[in-house]
Amino acid sequence: MMKSIHQSKGNDLSAFAAFLAVAAHRSFRGAAINLDMTPSAISHSIKALEQRLNVRLFNRTTRSVSLTEAGERLAIKLRPAMASIEEAVRELEGNDHAPSGTVRINASEGAIRFVLWPVLARFLREYPRVHLDIFSDGKLSDIVADGFDAGIRLAEAVPKDMVAIPVMGEVRFAAVASPEYFEQRGYPMVPQDLYDHHCIRFRFESGAIYRWEFERQGAVERINAPGPLTLTDQPLMVEAAIDGIGIAFVPDHLAANALKDGRLKRVLEEWCPAYPGLCLYYSANRHVPSGLRALINMLTRPCA
Repeated sequence: MMKSIHQSKGNDLSAFAAFLAVAAHRSFRGAAINLDMTPSAISHSIKALEQRLNVRLFNRTTRSVSLTEAGERLAIKLRPAMASIEEAVRELEGNDHAPSGTVRINASEGAIRFVLWPVLARFLREYPRVHLDIFSDGKLSDIVADGFDAGIRLAEAVPKDMVAIPVMGEVRFAAVASPEYFEQRGYPMVPQDLYDHHCIRFRFESGAIYRWEFERQGAVERINAPGPLTLTDQPLMVEAAIDGIGIAFVPDHLAANALKDGRLKRVLEEWCPAYPGLCLYYSANRHVPSGLRALINMLTRPCA
């Protein structure tokens, strides 16, 4: 049974910081680099913390480090508390109240490329005391449990208990292929025609294959697209379509340049409605770091 925190020694805050760093990196060496400590100091801190709390927090092997069930529970509770403490200290230390500290963001590769990347250099110039830690993730991770300050996903994928801020306009998917492909294989007129074509399929990190979704006048068609190639990277799907391998079904902004210069042609356009676009989201129950507020302001301010 865990001892009361009130009975713990005064250096628990640094031990908790070490614990959260190891939990985030799944590595004592990675945590040591992050905290500018030696791995042996990190290991000693964790062992001392486990002794004081009378519970094992990590499963350790020669190849891996993972949280125990008790460690998972402690990490979930500590992350928001430590983030609030760090933010409070930063605000007291900064006389000019300039945004500062680390902001951890979980986002898909497409969101990083089209939402964050265009403002990244300007943001870091304007806010030199902010460090952005951006994690590219194709899964729908639990940003609170995994220790992120915010995530960026399509609006429809944002959990209901989150504050969601639109950072991109509506998104349409496009079925595209090269002119040479259509000359050889013909043009699909309705979604069911895709079963007679070569399609470039997309696999989520979970392993599931994405079913192409079409809609027209209330009629919905979900196609388990057949084809010779499956990828987990949408920009590569566009490249494969340009190379004539088959038809790709991707967010239209990924194919915009190739459509404009004629390397790709679009089909089934009337079957591809617009959907709400990308949102930056964060927990309504957590303190919003000043660096995240500054990033939100930059992403939502009108372009000059």
